[in-house]
Amino acid sequence: MSSFTNSTNPVIERDVVVIGAGPSGLMAARTLKNKGLSVAVLEARDRVGGRTWSGKVKDAAGVEHFVELGGQWISPDQTRLLELVDELGLETFQRYREGKSIYVSPDGTRHEYEGTTFPASDKTIAEMERLISIMDQLAAEMDPANPWAHPRAQELDSISFRKWLEQLSDDAEAIDNVSIYVASGMLTKPSYAFSTLQAVLMAASAGSFSNLVDEDFILDRRVVGGMQRVSLTLAEELGEDVFLGTPVRELHWAQVDPATADELNNVKADVRNGVEGNGQPGEVVAYSDQVTVKARYAVLAVPPNLYNRISFVPPMPRDQLIAHQHISMGLVIKVHAIYDTPFWREEGLSGTGFGGGRLVQEVYDNTNYGKNFAHSREGEEDTYGTLVGFVSDVYAEQMWHLPEEERKERILDAMADYLGPKTKEPIAFYLSDMAAEEWTRGAYATSYDLGGLSRWGHLQNQPTGPIYYACSDIAAEGYQHVDGAIRQGEMAALAIAEKG
Repeated sequence: MSSFTNSTNPVIERDVVVIGAGPSGLMAARTLKNKGLSVAVLEARDRVGGRTWSGKVKDAAGVEHFVELGGQWISPDQTRLLELVDELGLETFQRYREGKSIYVSPDGTRHEYEGTTFPASDKTIAEMERLISIMDQLAAEMDPANPWAHPRAQELDSISFRKWLEQLSDDAEAIDNVSIYVASGMLTKPSYAFSTLQAVLMAASAGSFSNLVDEDFILDRRVVGGMQRVSLTLAEELGEDVFLGTPVRELHWAQVDPATADELNNVKADVRNGVEGNGQPGEVVAYSDQVTVKARYAVLAVPPNLYNRISFVPPMPRDQLIAHQHISMGLVIKVHAIYDTPFWREEGLSGTGFGGGRLVQEVYDNTNYGKNFAHSREGEEDTYGTLVGFVSDVYAEQMWHLPEEERKERILDAMADYLGPKTKEPIAFYLSDMAAEEWTRGAYATSYDLGGLSRWGHLQNQPTGPIYYACSDIAAEGYQHVDGAIRQGEMAALAIAEKG
């Protein structure tokens, strides 16, 4: 009997219970249904989409402006997501990138430039190119589905990305400018807090490190009406099989072997060494706030930092219990600033700015196009201009501890370093706070402690009994992106369908 049993909750039976209605869970459910299996998707939030989330901010005149609070961009290598967007009848548009970009050097000097090369010294540019070339070579040697099999996996996993770069170069500016693409740009952790192997995986998942450093590649396109429309459209297809506002509290998934009990020390029987037949159907019962689902399989489609929000009965095997303690989210503030017009364009600027190690390390033109649920018009670009900026890791912590007005002033001042004093005068301003979201608790995704990827990574996509895992955090191609979430959901569903 579950401690969470509620006699008023309906009990339903399905082939598969999917926990989480983000892109991965919804894609898993869609694929399973197309294969003839019955599903129930249980979502803790009162919405679908997970870390993709569309919202609004109102200006002083009462006009509501559309903002993407979570993930939004699609790069050309994210082919499965692009295919799905097309399948669902959604449209995309390209990020604005015409005009000069801005680079702010470590001494605070502002430089306008064109092309992809920072206006740094010849020495620094040469060092950046050399470090990028080394990363490209390591990424080419890695299978992103098996990063722990890289010939130098343990070595690269035992040293932080920052320390490794410092061993290769004494050019601090080059190191800052190279590490930004993985540290604040992707993992949203300081470059001393994750391993070089984790950085190489980030590069391999995108095709190369050179792809990561090309903002026109990584930040290529957006979905008209917001990336959350992918999940919303999938959920519409699934209809009543999606249950919102119903966190899964307890998951029964295996029978224990009585012989594992230690009566002398009053230790109950458990499955500490795992169970036989991982991936095979079993008897799964998911107890949530509103419904109880009995199934043969479960798909856990939430980020690994939330696995411990569920009480597993029996507890997970020791390997999983230990590994999950060494995975954590990064931290980032996504800054949305709305203006009467995209004033930077009038000054011949693209709206793109970089500054390694700064409070706001990157800023982009994020002006909306097409119809959305706020002020907008079909087939037209918004007349209002939108900038998006990012405050990562330790800087994000500092900002959240400031009073609201001081926080706003500090962030806008930092953005003005790139685009000038007009940046300080938005008509609307909003900060995405995924770290405060109970069912997210960080952004953009999870990564391992030093040494964790090579030690436990092989476990992350292996089923545990009848439980399968699916999310962007454990993806190969598309790691930490919606594309990876889609791939993972589909992969888990196809593996289950093959078992029958």
